[in-house]
Amino acid sequence: MDATWAALLDASIALAALAGIEPEPVQPEERYFPAMIRAIGGWRAEMAESNIADLAAIMEPGLAALLTAKARGAKTGPAAQSLWQEFQEARAALLALIPNNDVAGKRQSA
Repeated sequence: MDATWAALLDASIALAALAGIEPEPVQPEERYFPAMIRAIGGWRAEMAESNIADLAAIMEPGLAALLTAKARGAKTGPAAQSLWQEFQEARAALLALIPNNDVAGKRQSA
């Protein structure tokens, strides 16, 4: 889960660039999410692991398609913005699994 989550955070930076969006700095709660959710354990950790895998399954082919299209000269902005929105919503839902976590709400309203 750690490597996948780190890869998703890194991929989000490339996605933001394709979408023409300035990414916000990664907050500690985001960077250390896997360790935090493992410490909580139970259904939250199980749900996080499943949802991270689902998000990776969306992001990997989506970002690959956008990069291929961009390399061929296509305009990727609208499609990248749609994938960015999906990423933002999924990330907020994951971060909301940590009780009393303010980062999820702040990111979703931004």
